[in-house]
Amino acid sequence: MTSSRQLGLLFLLITSFGWGLNWPVIKLILQEWPPLFARGAAGLVAALGLGVLAVVRGQRLSVPHGTAGRLAIAAMLNVFGWMGPSTLAMVWLTVGQGTLLVYTMPIWAMLLAWPVRGERPTLRGIGALGLGVLGLCVLLGGPDLAIGLDKLPGVVFALGAAISFALGTVAMRVPLPLPPLALVSWQVGLGCLPMVIAGILFERPQLEVLSGVGWAAMIYMTVVPMGICYLSWFAALRRLPPATASMATLLTPVIGVLAATPILGEPLGAREVLALGLTLAGVSLALPRAKASAA
Repeated sequence: MTSSRQLGLLFLLITSFGWGLNWPVIKLILQEWPPLFARGAAGLVAALGLGVLAVVRGQRLSVPHGTAGRLAIAAMLNVFGWMGPSTLAMVWLTVGQGTLLVYTMPIWAMLLAWPVRGERPTLRGIGALGLGVLGLCVLLGGPDLAIGLDKLPGVVFALGAAISFALGTVAMRVPLPLPPLALVSWQVGLGCLPMVIAGILFERPQLEVLSGVGWAAMIYMTVVPMGICYLSWFAALRRLPPATASMATLLTPVIGVLAATPILGEPLGAREVLALGLTLAGVSLALPRAKASAA
């Protein structure tokens, strides 16, 4: 049992590091390719790969009758509404600013649960909201943001991504009757296809401008966060309680912020560290408590 739990924690570390490093990688890609097309193309390739893997592992890809509509809604909220705006936000924001904003989704899920499910916020939830807002004020109140007009689009897109994912989490209360890999393959594919179409129509990407670094970044974004990390995430969930796994994903924005300093040269000062601590404290309060047996 102990070895199974330790293996689950190892899978969580792999997931958090892979997802965290993806944020500075996205910034590298955006230096050469437009956001929607780049993220959408990587997602479509990853969805195809996950679908093939699902078939190899004996999982069915057929969508059960009567669930296509719910699957489409989940893909729009959890993938298109998450990946699209969060990638667009990186055009205006630093990795530190973007990741802390988008990873406030547990706080928004707590707030949305009131009108959607009738679940009133608890004192714990109110405390989470207060810490999260304080952390964002510290993050966005520095002199480099000025009044905020220059980075306002990025803030709007990042918060929009967080709210979209939170709404998908709250609204899609009943799990879709599909095996894990097949479900991710369908959601990522359906959510990324509109991004690719929009990218071709409006961003007009030029394939020949992608350098060796750009191709390496695209391969990483396709294989690691959308492939290996999903596999390690499901492997962790088989060995650990969901609440424990959710708490561990708080490492993701931390890794993204820390990695952006050596990779992109982004600043990491006292203000960024304080904002990171406050925001993550609020997010941790908004997450469900782990049961004592999971300790």
